[in-house]
Amino acid sequence: MAIEIERKFLLTNDEWRSQVKSRSKFVQGYLSTTPERTVRIRMADEQAWLTVKGKSCGNSRCEYEYTIPLTDAVEMLDCLCKQPLIEKWRYRLDFCGHQWEIDEFIGSNNGLLVAEIELKEADEKFSRPTWLGDEVSDDPRYFNSNLCAHPFSCWNNNCSISPGEKNPVP
Repeated sequence: MAIEIERKFLLTNDEWRSQVKSRSKFVQGYLSTTPERTVRIRMADEQAWLTVKGKSCGNSRCEYEYTIPLTDAVEMLDCLCKQPLIEKWRYRLDFCGHQWEIDEFIGSNNGLLVAEIELKEADEKFSRPTWLGDEVSDDPRYFNSNLCAHPFSCWNNNCSISPGEKNPVP
C-alpha cells in the first residue's frame, strides 16, 4: 500500500521565490470528497492522473495514483468533477535535503499560498525555511478537496457555490 505523509504550512514572505527550480500549472477536480476517500483528476504539463486517497490518520493516508489519457482527464474535469475546479501554480524547490512544493492558487482560490513537504516517516525531522509560517496540516479548510466546496475567495465573504457554478461571486 502506498502511504503519503505530508505536512502543510502557510508562508510568511516571498523569499522562497528565488529558490524555485521548476513551475507547473495544475488543474484538478474531485469525483468524490467524502472523509473516507477522495478521488481526484489532475492535469499538469500535458499529463493527467487519477488519484485515490484514503482517510487521513494524522499526517498520513493511503494514496494510489494512475496515469490516464489527457483527453479522458479533460472530459472528466469538464463533465464529472465538482465545480469549481482547483487551479494553481506549483513551484518546486529544495531546502536542506527536502523538496518543497509551494502551491499558489488562482481562480476561485486566488491569493492562497501553501507550502507542502512529503516525508518518509511521520516523525521525520526537517529544517524550517525562514519563509515558512504556521502549520495547517490538520486544518480541513486547506485540504484541496475542501477548497472546491469552500473556495478561499469566499472565506471572509460568506458566499456559497451552487452546483455547477464555476466562478463564485463573493
